[in-house]
Amino acid sequence: MPVARVLRPAFARLRFLRSVWRRWFLWVLLAILVLALLVTVVWLAGRHEVEQTQTVLDRDTADAVSDLRDGLQRNVQTLRASLAGGADREQWETRAAGLLRDHREWLRLEWRDPALRPLAAVDSPYRRRVFSDNERGPDQMDVELACSTARKLGAPAYSPSHYVAALQGSGLEVLELCVPVEGGGYLVAAYSLRDTLTELLAPMLSRGQEVAFTEADGTRLVAIGAPRRIGTRVFTSQQLIDLPGVTLMLRIDGWRAVPDLFPNMLTALVTAISIALVSVLVLLARDTRRRLRAERDLADALAFRKAMEDSVITGLRARDLQGRITYVNPAFCEMVGFSAEELMHSDVEVPYWPTELAHEYQRRQAVRLAGATPPREGFESVFMRKDGSRFPVLIFEAPLINAQGSQTGWMSAFIDISEQRRIEELSRASQERLQASARLATVGEMASLLSHELTQPLAAIASYASGSLNLLSADGAPQAGEHQEVAMAVRRIAEQADRAGQVIRSVHDFVRRRDRTRESVTPQALVDAVLPLVRLQARKLGVRVELAFEDHLPAVVCDRTLVEQVLLNLARNGMQAMDMPELSERVLRLRVVRASGSPGPDARRWLEFSVADVGCGISDEVASRLFTPFFTTRPDGMGLGLSLCRTVVEQHGGVLMHEPQRPRGTIFRFTLATAS
Repeated sequence: MPVARVLRPAFARLRFLRSVWRRWFLWVLLAILVLALLVTVVWLAGRHEVEQTQTVLDRDTADAVSDLRDGLQRNVQTLRASLAGGADREQWETRAAGLLRDHREWLRLEWRDPALRPLAAVDSPYRRRVFSDNERGPDQMDVELACSTARKLGAPAYSPSHYVAALQGSGLEVLELCVPVEGGGYLVAAYSLRDTLTELLAPMLSRGQEVAFTEADGTRLVAIGAPRRIGTRVFTSQQLIDLPGVTLMLRIDGWRAVPDLFPNMLTALVTAISIALVSVLVLLARDTRRRLRAERDLADALAFRKAMEDSVITGLRARDLQGRITYVNPAFCEMVGFSAEELMHSDVEVPYWPTELAHEYQRRQAVRLAGATPPREGFESVFMRKDGSRFPVLIFEAPLINAQGSQTGWMSAFIDISEQRRIEELSRASQERLQASARLATVGEMASLLSHELTQPLAAIASYASGSLNLLSADGAPQAGEHQEVAMAVRRIAEQADRAGQVIRSVHDFVRRRDRTRESVTPQALVDAVLPLVRLQARKLGVRVELAFEDHLPAVVCDRTLVEQVLLNLARNGMQAMDMPELSERVLRLRVVRASGSPGPDARRWLEFSVADVGCGISDEVASRLFTPFFTTRPDGMGLGLSLCRTVVEQHGGVLMHEPQRPRGTIFRFTLATAS
C-alpha cells in the first residue's frame, strides 16, 4: 500500500509529460520546418545573387567575343581595301601609314610577294619600332605559318601568338594576320594582343574587371583592367575565340563584394513566406475541389464513352505491345460470338482466327507488333465465329498512344462486310443479266446496220446488172467496145458483191466488239476504192467531184472496209444535201491533208479527211441531234449513217466533226493516225 502511494504521483507525472509532448510535437515540428524554410530561402537568395552576377559576366564575355570577331573582320576588309584600284608601292605605303594611325592594335603592315618576300612595310607611329627588317624575311616562321594556312583555306588566317622582346627587358605578345590578295601575294599585319584588347573592346568592360587573353590550356598571355580588391569575391567567365589558324581564350575576372548572410529584405521575405504558406493552403483547398470536380467529369466522360462504345455496330479491339487483347467492345463480342472474358483471358491461340489461316495471321501480327505501319485504307480478313462459321471483315488499325506520347499498343476497328459482299454478288448477277440484254439489243442493232450498210453495194450491183442487160439487149451484134463495157460492168458487179460480204463480216465483228485486223493503207487507195460508187451517184445527181491530196502523204493504219464506208456515207450525204433544183453548180470536194497536231517528237501524226458540199447546210437544231441514232431529216433515211461513222472513227482513235462552209454548205472532217 505505501508503495502504491509512492508510484501513483510518478505515473501521473508521466501521463502529464506525455500529453504535453503530444500537444507541442506538431508545433515544434512546424517551427523546425519554418526555420529550415527561412534558412533555405536566405541561402537561395544569396545563391541567386551570385548566379545573377555570374550571368551578367557571362553575357559581357559573349558580347566581348562578338565585338572582337567583328573588329577583326573589319580589319581584314580594311586591309583588302588598301590594295583597291591596283595601288603601287608608294600608294600602298601612304595608305598603310594612314591605317596604322587609325588602328593602334597594329604594330606593322607588310606587303609580300607570293614567295613571302617583303615588297613594302610600314611600322606603327605610336610606339618605338619593334621589328627589324632582317627579322621579317621570307623565313620568318610565324608569318610563314599564317600565310601557309591562308593559302590552304583561301581566306585570311592567323598565326599562334609569339613573344617579341623589346628594350629594358620588356616585350609584346604578337599575333600575325596573313590576308591573300588578288593577283598573288599577301598582306601581313602584326597585332599587339594587349592593344587589341584595348582598342577592340568597349572601355567600360575593363572597369572593375580584368580582361585577358589566355591559351587553351589556361596560360595567360596579356591582361588589362583593374586589379582585384581585398575582400572581394572572384567571378570568372571565359570563352573560346576560334580564329583560322589559332584558338585563343578570352577570360574576364570580375570583382564583387561577397553577399551578406542576411539580406536587407529579410523581414519582408519572412512576411511574404508566411503569406505564401497561407496562400498555399487556400490553393490546396481549391485544388482539391478542382480535383473532385475533374474526377466527376472524368467519370461522366467514361460513362459517356462506354455508352458510345456499347451503341456502335463497329467492333473495337485494343492490344498491348505483346499482342494480348486488353479491351473489346460489345459489338466485337457479338460479331465473333465470344465474351469479353474469353477473349481477354485466353492463353491459347486467338479463338476467332480460322484454323487454316492462323499461321498467316500470326505472321501478320508479328509484323504489326514489330512497328510496321498498317494501310490507312484498311485491309480485309476472314474471322471465325464461335459456331465455326466464317465471315469477312474490314480492319482498320492505328497506334494506341498514351497521355505521355508513348505507344502502348494497337487499336483496331472491325466492320462486318458479309452483307456488302452479298449485295456485290447480287449486283454482279444483275450486271450479267444486263449484259445479256445488251447483247440481245445488239442483235437488233446488227440487223439495222446490215440493212443500212448493204444498201449501197447492193444498189451498185443492181445498177451494174441493169447496165449489162441493156448492153446485151441492144439491137445488133455487140461491138468490141461494148464487150469491154459489159466485162467492166460484170467486174464491178463482182467487186460490189465481194464488198457486200466484207461489209457483213466487218459489221459482224463490230457488233461482237472483236479486235479487227487493221492494215497500213494509203489515203489514195481509200478514196479510189469508193470513188466509182461516188461518181455513179454523182452522175445521177449532176454533181462534180473534186479531189485534192497533199503531196507525200503517209499511209494510215485502219480497218479498210469500215473507213471506206465512212467516206462513202459522208460523200453520199453531201451529194444528197445538194439535191435541190435551185442549185446550178453542185460540187463535192474530197480532200486529204496533214492535220496540225501538238508539237514534240512523241506527238502522234494524223491525216485529216474532209468532205465538203455546197448544199443547204445544217441548222443549230439539227446539229444538236446530228449523231443521234435513228435521227434523220430525209423521209427514206434510217438515221444510222453518221452515228456509225462517228463510232468507227472514234474506235480508230480519231474524231469526227463538222462545220459550216462559207458562203454555203457543210464540211465534215475526220482524222486517222498515220502508220509512223
